Amino acid sequence: MSRSLVRINTIVLVAALSLATGCASTSAPSGGGAGGQGQGQGQQQTAQKTGPTVGDRGAAALEGALMGAIIGGQMGPIGAAVGAGAMLIYGAMTGNVPLGGGGGVSSGPSSEREREEQLEAQIEQEMERQSSLESEIEAELRRQEELLARIDTDEATRLADEASLDEEVTEEEVAERADPRVAPEAPEDRDLPAYIFEDDEPAVVANASGKQVRAVKRALDADRDGVPEEVRYFDDASGEFIRKEEDRDFNGRIDAWSSYRKGELADRDLDSNDDGSVDVWERYAGGRMVGREIDRNYDGKRDAFYTFQNDGLLEERHDTDYDGNVDFRVNYKNKRRVSSEEDDDKDGRIDTWTSYVPDGDEDVISRIEKDQSGDGTPDTFETYARKNGQTVLRLREEDKNADGIVDITSIYENGKLVRREINDPALMPL
Repeated sequence: MSRSLVRINTIVLVAALSLATGCASTSAPSGGGAGGQGQGQGQQQTAQKTGPTVGDRGAAALEGALMGAIIGGQMGPIGAAVGAGAMLIYGAMTGNVPLGGGGGVSSGPSSEREREEQLEAQIEQEMERQSSLESEIEAELRRQEELLARIDTDEATRLADEASLDEEVTEEEVAERADPRVAPEAPEDRDLPAYIFEDDEPAVVANASGKQVRAVKRALDADRDGVPEEVRYFDDASGEFIRKEEDRDFNGRIDAWSSYRKGELADRDLDSNDDGSVDVWERYAGGRMVGREIDRNYDGKRDAFYTFQNDGLLEERHDTDYDGNVDFRVNYKNKRRVSSEEDDDKDGRIDTWTSYVPDGDEDVISRIEKDQSGDGTPDTFETYARKNGQTVLRLREEDKNADGIVDITSIYENGKLVRREINDPALMPL
């Protein structure tokens, strides 16, 4: 027998062994010893599997041919041809790379059905995530609306209670002063005759500028119980009315301190809960309130701040968790709410920006921008619309990689997702 023939026979033997090994590794296990039961189990396992796709077979054939040529090349050109041919046929038949352990050429799912099942699982997960997101959006809307409503109601109640304690205030004036968006007029002092006041010892008090001055003190004890209901101070040098102290609820304790500048009210401090400590600070100019600060939880720290311009509210700031830091700010124009800023996670940085539009007597949310990544820049943008008297989500845009460009756009109808557009291929699939 010639040397060439020996080489060819050797290559054929190697190819045959490779073919047998690969087929054995991909075939279903046969039932042994148990007869029909083993065979039935083998058939059931085989039925649960699906064969390789055309793409798998083609890729395996090409890779097998290359491997066969390399192995057979050791025996010369003829060996390379025989090796390539044998392993190409094997790869095409089985869909596996020869001598590769029967694992196939694909590192992903071994069948189209498994890929479809994985895709369906991803879709189901995304639907669950979207449902959770819609619930979170609705909860956020309710939270903001309830927060604003609570703040407005608390302030209206407080203003009405304080106005009712002032002398000679009509019901219409109480109602006007109870509107938190209207700058209250300065309460007027009663025009009382000087003879009903009793001169007291001279005193040194602070005027509206904070300067300590010598003053004439005059007290009014209307019920003759020895405790004055009102004390007035006049500058000893000029005779100007500079200060007033009042017991507005007639319980025997002073609860209002007012300072005057050129006869007009400039500042007023109030003890609204009769604990002996000031918890409301008011500033006036031109006969109207220009600023108001409140200690709502009576811990000695101011946590609500209102600024007025002309006759309307310009800005309100709140420390909602009473940690000493303002975390919620609302801006107004012509007595209508136009925007707000909030530190939602209370880390000291603003992360939520909300815009409002008028809808009848209401100011409703039209857009919310959020900083989800914590870098101080908005990356999620939600646009809202009114539907049957309700505020519903219409559009949601997301910048996932913080490059300033929207990557995902979600379109909603009646608050439910109907379409999603993905601009960044790296985010596929979602």
